[in-house]
Amino acid sequence: MKKWLIGFGCVVLTSVALAQTDDVHRERDRETVATFSIVARDPDTGELGVAVASRFFTVGNVVPWAQAGVGAVATQSFANTTFGWRGLELLEKGLTPEEAMAVLLRNDDNPTRRQFGIVSSTGEAVTYTGDECLSWAGGRQGPNYAVQGNILAGEAVVTAMENAFLETQGNLADRMYAALLAGNAKGGDSRGKQSAALLVVKEGAGYGGYTDRAIDLRVDDHPEPFKELGRLLKIGQMNYAWNQGWTLFTQKKPKEALPYQERAAELGAENAEVFYDLAVIRLAAGDRQAALAALKRALKLNPKLKAQARVDNDMAALAPDATFKALVEKN
Repeated sequence: MKKWLIGFGCVVLTSVALAQTDDVHRERDRETVATFSIVARDPDTGELGVAVASRFFTVGNVVPWAQAGVGAVATQSFANTTFGWRGLELLEKGLTPEEAMAVLLRNDDNPTRRQFGIVSSTGEAVTYTGDECLSWAGGRQGPNYAVQGNILAGEAVVTAMENAFLETQGNLADRMYAALLAGNAKGGDSRGKQSAALLVVKEGAGYGGYTDRAIDLRVDDHPEPFKELGRLLKIGQMNYAWNQGWTLFTQKKPKEALPYQERAAELGAENAEVFYDLAVIRLAAGDRQAALAALKRALKLNPKLKAQARVDNDMAALAPDATFKALVEKN
């Protein structure tokens, strides 16, 4: 985007026993990433992603892994986080998700407690749930997706997630978020809710085109993580389109950039800087009047941008225009 640029004796023994039990439960909770997640691919756009929710602090720091053109991995339930980057490395070497799963489990010290899902850049997918994962635990898979969860309210959670993903219209982020909402509506993590995350990758989709992180959202600790994730997702979708538009503009492709920036403006109706950049791109694409309209909206939302506009080389073609002069004049 423009330059704007996570007896007493019995009582004592009972208290000790309870304390020890509490310690065990706390230790288990620290080790167990009880969660429900989806790994998925959009065959039309090439996007890959992971969406996850849990009664666990900062689940987004543990479960989701993805690499553009390679695949996506969700690793959970006494999570072995090396499954994330190692799984991606195996996919990049040409292994299928099934083959990668076998390698990961063969070299693991506690495979019966692991749970994970993998999807490749070609849409092959696999989900795995170890026999000692805490109930209810399991998953479902199909072309371009795998859903899985443990310590869930029941199997209906993953079934609802699968159906929502398959039936929802929209882009990959929309569909994965719908899957999380459906899982939560069926009870989700039986312990409650705390954190959520959503990651989408696509080659060159990050800021400036330098990374593959199209959308990277985390709600680390929140009483309503699903609502908060939804709020952030709207902004994330806007930013995704904005990044795509501005990157194409910097590559001197304004006409290709314009649809993305128009979408960013639709999603960010109160964001002055989005409309400022829309004005720049409309102007570069040859539509002076539409550019002035976008600039007028930007300056109404944030009059402080007048100073930027007056000296901005990207606005130079408008400098002689009387309407432009009136818009940017000092108050």
